[in-house]
Amino acid sequence: MKLSGHTVLITGGASGIGLAFAERFLKAGSTVIIAGRREAKLKEAKEKFPALHTRVCDVSEEKQRIELFNWAVSEFPGLNVLVNNAGIQQRVNLLNVQEDWNYYRNEISINADAPIHLSMLFTSHFAKLDHAAIINVSSGLSMTPGVWVPVYSATKAAIHSFTISLRLQLEKTNIEVIEIFPPAVNTDLGGAGLHTFGAPLDDFADSIFSDLENGIREIGYGGAKDRLRASRDELDQGTLQAWEGYLARNPDFFE
Repeated sequence: MKLSGHTVLITGGASGIGLAFAERFLKAGSTVIIAGRREAKLKEAKEKFPALHTRVCDVSEEKQRIELFNWAVSEFPGLNVLVNNAGIQQRVNLLNVQEDWNYYRNEISINADAPIHLSMLFTSHFAKLDHAAIINVSSGLSMTPGVWVPVYSATKAAIHSFTISLRLQLEKTNIEVIEIFPPAVNTDLGGAGLHTFGAPLDDFADSIFSDLENGIREIGYGGAKDRLRASRDELDQGTLQAWEGYLARNPDFFE
């Protein structure tokens, strides 16, 4: 995928992986729009990278997703790349579910409803253009679920499955469909300080953009890259080892 000359919309683009991707698309010579829930974070991103265009949008809400689509294609008719990056992650003890359903539904709405719905909305617009791309950010946990984040893992497995279907349905069109599988990356996903052990953000983003330029359509990094071609037995063993390691580090999880 060529990185320059595009008009790119990135959800969850005001921080973390989304902002790192925005920075690299800008440096490559593309126009970049970032969408996010928090206006203050969007302003911070705009101050850091003045060329950014910003839009407040809570992608958990169907109405706001439709409004985002209508605004984006009206203001930027040449918009040709959608990066579905917005996501949240919540640790859940399934033996002690204390929140009402809306708390958990929100995670599903942001991580699964939003990228599926936005992909559907933009596909008809993209089909009119010479070239377009939909880039879905899933997770290494789509293949080996993080047992401590069961809803998050399930949403990412859903996005992995949907992306395969989307790619095959669109394979004879002008629309590329790309999936990115981050491992744990040092961002604030799930809460500040919870992923400080993760891959450095810049190293991760640089590697992903190198693979994008090389035309790879399923892009992993670190352990997530290894999982892309692992056997079922290897994936199951990885899931169990990660769960046991998590419990060893968090012995109060079930309390």
